[in-house]
Amino acid sequence: MDREQEEMQFLGLFGIYKESCKVIYSYWKIFAKIALSLILPLSFIYLAPVGTTRYHRLSDLLSKEMTYFILFKVVYLTFYLILSLLSTSAVVYTVACIFTGRDLTFRKVMTVVPKVWKHLMMTFLCIFIATIACIVAATLVFVSIVYFLRDTAAVVPLLFICRILFIVGFIYLSIVLSLACVVTVLEESYGLKAMMKSRQLIRGKLIIAMVIFFKLYLSFSSVQYAFQMLVVNGRWRLVPMVDRVSYAILCFLVLSMLNLFGLVIQTVIYFVCKSYHHENIDKTELSNHLEVYLPAEYVPLKGKDVQLEEYRV
Repeated sequence: MDREQEEMQFLGLFGIYKESCKVIYSYWKIFAKIALSLILPLSFIYLAPVGTTRYHRLSDLLSKEMTYFILFKVVYLTFYLILSLLSTSAVVYTVACIFTGRDLTFRKVMTVVPKVWKHLMMTFLCIFIATIACIVAATLVFVSIVYFLRDTAAVVPLLFICRILFIVGFIYLSIVLSLACVVTVLEESYGLKAMMKSRQLIRGKLIIAMVIFFKLYLSFSSVQYAFQMLVVNGRWRLVPMVDRVSYAILCFLVLSMLNLFGLVIQTVIYFVCKSYHHENIDKTELSNHLEVYLPAEYVPLKGKDVQLEEYRV
């Protein structure tokens, strides 16, 4: 990231894409190792539930197979959470080191990753609670509309409008929560404070961020749908010599690249938002803050010494 931080605020949609691609291309060896060790397993776990059995009848819910299914879901969510935490911390730390010009090796990145575990876990817990609360609220709204207006002509348009609002709200929440993870790694805030900080940062760059995240989620959904059709159901066999295993490998690789690209983008968006709000990111102080995560030969700094201070233009 060779741009001056004052210039970061002027990056638009394609500028953020270009800067993210430049970061990955310039340090492709480290990102390739991170992708193979953390993001590829995450992609595998993400696609693992596709095509799993759905249960509708009470007899199915009480069956032994349903018990195994629940256990599978618990193990799945546990591993998905762990790999998400590790991938997020690794990529965010790597991009921050590139921004500050620190020496960077894959071994150093993997040493740092467990250090931010507790703070990221607190942030992820707040993310989980916020997501569940939004889903419950949206479900209550949908059920209320259907129950009270089921015999009127307004029910269909209202449900359509509510669905659009839900999608927009979900994307906005995803942006806030993604930036909260970056804030957790790069600043002293974590949990609810990190979410409040990310909400403040995104102001002014919300439209660009929503477009980026919408395109990312559209890409994730497309890969998931392709995996369902080509691998699970075996449809759309466009090339006779290519079997399901080849399609599965292709889906895993594409999804891994999307995950890596998304994590780098959310870190770049963080720096863009900091620049937009004229919050000075002192590279020396940020570098010292990153040293806190390193082994014992580095002396941790106090919170007041590593704050990213605001300057006025």
